[in-house]
Amino acid sequence: MRRNHVQTIGIAGGSGSGKTRLSLQLEEQLQPLVVKIFHMDHYYKEVRPQSRASFTDKEYEDFNHPDAVDVHRILQDYFAAVQGQNFDVIIIEGFLLFHFPELRNTLDLKVYIDCQADERSLRRMKWFLEKGYTYDDTVAEYLDLVRYRHDQYVEPTKWFADIIMNGATGPRKGMNMLLRWIEMKSRGM
Repeated sequence: MRRNHVQTIGIAGGSGSGKTRLSLQLEEQLQPLVVKIFHMDHYYKEVRPQSRASFTDKEYEDFNHPDAVDVHRILQDYFAAVQGQNFDVIIIEGFLLFHFPELRNTLDLKVYIDCQADERSLRRMKWFLEKGYTYDDTVAEYLDLVRYRHDQYVEPTKWFADIIMNGATGPRKGMNMLLRWIEMKSRGM
């Protein structure tokens, strides 16, 4: 039998900070609870804004701007999951998550993973190279656009978080805290 209230957790932080890793580890550790994860990376609009880099004047498809996210679609899917009561825990993870008040204000717990820019950029580089992007293109986009968008749209939102976790040390301690919080909430504490 499901509880009346689904626990909703938002995980935000810069690109490469460890949001996806933490959400997947939480899902694994929370078994046998039924967990639904929404990855905001799956909610980009088909047509995204184009932006010009300030110094190089190179044009980029701007995945790092809030206008690139289909907020209407994620809200629709998220509210359907919450109202359907088929899940015990719903996790939304995304670097722009806390930018949108219509999402962040519905969360029971907001977690921000803080991680130094150099470590995030190296993790991001590894991920993009594994996906087949070139080293030069990945570095250029990061230096021309991504780091500025982080400072503009992501970093300021960490003050909306209930918990700020250290993304450099891995999620073990923070994950244990989150697991205890979910357990307490599921017992009505």
